[in-house]
Amino acid sequence: MRSGPSPVPSGPVHELREYETGVFAGVRLTEADRRLLGDGGLSSRLRVRELADGKLEVTATQYVGSLRLDGCEIRVRPKYLGTELDVLRMLDLAWGAARDPLPTAQEFRDGPPNLRDLVCRMVVEHGERLLRHGVRRDYLSVEDDLRVVRGRLLPDRQLLRHHGRLDRLACRFDEHEADIADNRLCAAALALAARTARDPGVRAGARRAAAEFAAHAPTPPGDVRTLVSGLEYHRHNEHYRPAHRWARLLLCGGGLDGLFTAGPLAARAFLVDMNSLFESFVTRLVEWGAAGSGLLVSAQAGQRRVLLDEGAGRSHGEVRPDLLVSGRRDGEVFRLPVDVKYKLYDTKKLSPADLYQAFLYARTLGRSPGGKPPVCVLLHPGDRAAGRVRVAVRELDGPVAGRVRAVPVDLRAVLGELAGPGPSRTAARLFTELLG
Repeated sequence: MRSGPSPVPSGPVHELREYETGVFAGVRLTEADRRLLGDGGLSSRLRVRELADGKLEVTATQYVGSLRLDGCEIRVRPKYLGTELDVLRMLDLAWGAARDPLPTAQEFRDGPPNLRDLVCRMVVEHGERLLRHGVRRDYLSVEDDLRVVRGRLLPDRQLLRHHGRLDRLACRFDEHEADIADNRLCAAALALAARTARDPGVRAGARRAAAEFAAHAPTPPGDVRTLVSGLEYHRHNEHYRPAHRWARLLLCGGGLDGLFTAGPLAARAFLVDMNSLFESFVTRLVEWGAAGSGLLVSAQAGQRRVLLDEGAGRSHGEVRPDLLVSGRRDGEVFRLPVDVKYKLYDTKKLSPADLYQAFLYARTLGRSPGGKPPVCVLLHPGDRAAGRVRVAVRELDGPVAGRVRAVPVDLRAVLGELAGPGPSRTAARLFTELLG
């Protein structure tokens, strides 16, 4: 874990935005670069193609972050946001509005910060905070050969290893240790930040915190996904949760879905899926906005009774909107399916595929008071001042069978408002727009 390659990055930085294609001159891939690009599904996140005359063609998708090659760094910046700092704020708020003090561009000495260095900064700050308050210790079960009995004597091990000896006794006992999973995860993330952060200040802070954590937790954590899945939070370690979130994000190369694992790929590729982040962020906003309304917001609530294989007499599949708002309005049953799309639908028409999917949700899951046609809402990034798109789906020579409404979420404006004293008002306004 801590011996991975990836030195401090050097060489030029080439930038492009989401969904853009750029051609960069004077970049030749090494064999290590080619192995990296073919590893871990990276080609689906950032497509890199070698051209003639030492040029490199890079096509970005919905992933933002950076890829470090031997000769340069490729950085993908967000399209619908201002800077990588906005992405960091979205991450923080999507995780539950911890509202940690986040860094600003002025705090970085060598120009605007990249997203990976921002995450390294958060790993360092949370690590230092834990060190100031004292790292957690827990009782671990240890087996060792001792001269006197401590804890329990292990008869089977004693018989097999030390038969007839009384000077070596096989024992199992509890040791109060800091070398536990909570600290190992932080230590690994700090060590990675110390090796790979581009900003000198972040790198220096990471080195100091990593050295202190390594003294407490010298055991490598092994596979990060296995370690994280085994963590359980309670009153003794709840304060570790924010530090673990940033540590996991860094160790998994920005892979919120856990596809990336620790190692050379995570050290050199840091790419965050904006589709997934936008969905998590909007889900959190809608949940806050629904507070006190009497309506329930269910995320990814799958329904298997909608699609039926009539020949087999069983479910043909699952219908799963991103959100389902349900409850009672005006004394009647109310259900509003919501689909979250990371597409700029205030400047182009709704795609037929998204429209068909939304109408299926409206027709099968939607329920409007007063006998009105059912509705599905598409939430997408866009300018709040733009007109709302409403599409009515009519039966042939008949009435309206359902409606699809597109509601834009102005990410820059929302993030600016959420940084102020009244974030709940922003979420409440979005929820009101959602209900129509």
